[in-house]
Amino acid sequence: MRIHLTINGEPFEVEAAPYETLLTLLRREGFFSVKHGCEDGTCGACTVLVDGIPRPSCTMLAPQAQGRAITTVEGLSRVQTAPADRPGASIPIGWRGHRRLHALQEAFIETGAIQCGYCTPAMLLAAKALLDEEPNPTEAEVRDALSGILCRCTGYVKPVQAVLRA
Repeated sequence: MRIHLTINGEPFEVEAAPYETLLTLLRREGFFSVKHGCEDGTCGACTVLVDGIPRPSCTMLAPQAQGRAITTVEGLSRVQTAPADRPGASIPIGWRGHRRLHALQEAFIETGAIQCGYCTPAMLLAAKALLDEEPNPTEAEVRDALSGILCRCTGYVKPVQAVLRA
């Protein structure tokens, strides 16, 4: 079946089997920040934003994404363009060439919250959803927002510091 959805602000029309998960579809389309983990929603490594709400993509069927806006970590960075009054002007180059990192990504780097990086994309998205709703969260709110994402490396101290810093 063909489904229409928006991924990181871009419209997509893709073929999806009725039983295919959103996780599988996203990885097939090249969004490799979305990680395979438990396949039942308990680890949170596959978390994406669905209409701005964190959701494990392994528990959502791809056809359920019809008409939805999906955000992955690839969509957090901002495309840089030259100012209108200076076409062709040089622009700052970010980590991915033509993009600048999101403030959360920069905060994760600055605080050393990345570690192995497997759960980092999910943490970034959960944190973005929190900050979109509550720009000045408490430490308890940050811990609650990240609680659905299992991390074996960090102990959560550095990611919490990063979110509070962003």
